[in-house]
Amino acid sequence: MLRAFIASADLQSSQQLRAALEQSGLVSDVVEWKVTAEEFPEPGETAADVVLLDLGRNPDPYFALAKYIRGLQPAVRVIACSTQPEPDPQLLLDAMRSGVQEFLAKPVSPEVLRQTLERFEEESSSPDKHGTDRLVVVMGAKGGVGTTTVAVNLSVQLAHKLKKRTVLIDFGRPLGQTHLMLNLTPRFNVRDAVENLNRLDSHFFTGLLTEHRSGLQLLGGVTQPEEWERIGMASTGRVINVAQSIFDTVVVDYGTQFSAEWGTVLRSARSIVLVAETNVPALWALERQLLALLGMGIEASRLQIVVNRWRRADQEALKTVEKNIKHPIFSVIPNDYKQVSDAINMGTPLMGNHNNPLVSKFAQLAAQLTGTEVASKADKPGGGFNLFLFSSKKGG
Repeated sequence: MLRAFIASADLQSSQQLRAALEQSGLVSDVVEWKVTAEEFPEPGETAADVVLLDLGRNPDPYFALAKYIRGLQPAVRVIACSTQPEPDPQLLLDAMRSGVQEFLAKPVSPEVLRQTLERFEEESSSPDKHGTDRLVVVMGAKGGVGTTTVAVNLSVQLAHKLKKRTVLIDFGRPLGQTHLMLNLTPRFNVRDAVENLNRLDSHFFTGLLTEHRSGLQLLGGVTQPEEWERIGMASTGRVINVAQSIFDTVVVDYGTQFSAEWGTVLRSARSIVLVAETNVPALWALERQLLALLGMGIEASRLQIVVNRWRRADQEALKTVEKNIKHPIFSVIPNDYKQVSDAINMGTPLMGNHNNPLVSKFAQLAAQLTGTEVASKADKPGGGFNLFLFSSKKGG
């Protein structure tokens, strides 16, 4: 049974919330507190499993109280009860940053409140079931090789073509750019997730996401370079773990940054996609990055090299690269500068025409990385050049 705390300045409204809590059958004790801007309750008075904020015209004292209580009890669940059926963006942002995890419209329905409390109890009591094979990390050998393009289009195909519940997390530095390629304007980003680790659960995490029309969910990257000063690399692992507890596939755009701090996360990935091009600087960087990842204890079979902007003339060169680095090329993505450039500038990922070689290519790449079967003309005899020319080889 739960202990509840009601923060209100309206006696009648507070009594209605008490009645709804008691009718839920999940609450054993209810404490009411009259909210003022000048005084907070003593720490012992706030001991509760769930806090209901009965928001008034000025929500600031309520959000200040929520932040105060969360500082004392990081595990407490906070529900804001508002006369606004759909809170405006600024109110939602202020609430989130103060510790609010749920918004309920007043008058609060006892049934809706009961369902919310049941979900809280289930999340608190269920064991950690984070997937061990749901994470796909996309990294660039160097800047400018199309890492974000690969991450975005791979993610879209996972969600749209393969119908997998997919989230794309943008850890690109110094600025996240995935939202531009999806023509989205996220209200929250990775900084909001990292700064709220003490209350980051599945419900809170999904509230930070922005949905694309393909079905893909996005946790956008930072929009100001200085935001990275408040993001510790170790904390990114917690964000990824929560994502894995919700989604079938978690794709992370790690950009071109490399750090041993990411070792734990990288070793837990199903696949690490290393994006490169067939030019000397990119292949030189690829070789050294590959060696560094192997040196961190990452299995060679998890490292998948994808060559972007591939041309037929590159075929022999790539065979030489495979021999030199002693690691197979997992896949090649054909060069189509105009189509990709137009898609990026319009914020439209490659997802429409399934006869399009690039669309089919990303769908196949998504299927191979997740072990899903996808039929393709390129796989049939006489169907033309196989865009997965090197993918049948095994890592070693």
